Amino acid sequence: MNYATLVPVMRGLAIQAGSRIMEIYNGPDFEVKVKSDDSPVTEADEAADALISAGLRAAFPDIMLVTEEQAATHSARGDTFLIVDPLDGTKEFIHRRGDFTVNIALVENGEPTRGVVYAPARGRLFYTLPDGGAVEETGALDPDAPGPTRPIRVSAPDNEALLVVASKSHLTDETQDYIAKYSVIDFRSAGSSLKFCLVATGEADLYPRVGRTMEWDTAAGHAVLAGAGGRVVRFDDHSPLIYGKEGYANPFFIAYAPGVDLKAP
Repeated sequence: MNYATLVPVMRGLAIQAGSRIMEIYNGPDFEVKVKSDDSPVTEADEAADALISAGLRAAFPDIMLVTEEQAATHSARGDTFLIVDPLDGTKEFIHRRGDFTVNIALVENGEPTRGVVYAPARGRLFYTLPDGGAVEETGALDPDAPGPTRPIRVSAPDNEALLVVASKSHLTDETQDYIAKYSVIDFRSAGSSLKFCLVATGEADLYPRVGRTMEWDTAAGHAVLAGAGGRVVRFDDHSPLIYGKEGYANPFFIAYAPGVDLKAP
């Protein structure tokens, strides 16, 4: 894979999709449908999916593409694939809470190696550079003209005063019980893959997820966090979280800055 070609395409498509999402977000009421798994979907999910899918297929026709909105067609699996959640945090979108993202990632040999996370309502854009390092871009966020960036890096955590982030819409009792094992100085809730990015920038040290997720929910944020020096492991045995699993379903996991003294479940 030519990362120097891939990164600008992913970045540009994420910004374009974010613009389309915000048109719908700021417009009149939109229709909300329910998918077969009882999760909600809106016209913004579908419009962003169509835009990103068309762009990735045109640019990389030989690479398998996996997207949330086309999940029913994903019977094949491979070692290398692009994976997309066109609107992660649909519940946040529906309730106009702003914590939703566009996620695009490349997975190679079970590992998300490059990714982009764009939170259009927050004006925050995170992605991995061709060399694998992670940055946050500021400025106009023009899809065709990259603006200034700043390298991002995980914190050096203090295990006596940890900063913890967890899901806003899916904060389970099990998650709260696990967080209670740590010495926490500050806790915040956030939606979508923004939680990975908060760990990547040092705004949080620990993000445990004791709840259902799919690979398209996590791959882009995982790539950004890894590029910033962070890690994502399984909740049960602390082994690395891998991708390309049957059905693209994730086990429970923990995302964290190295130095956090991980507790057993």
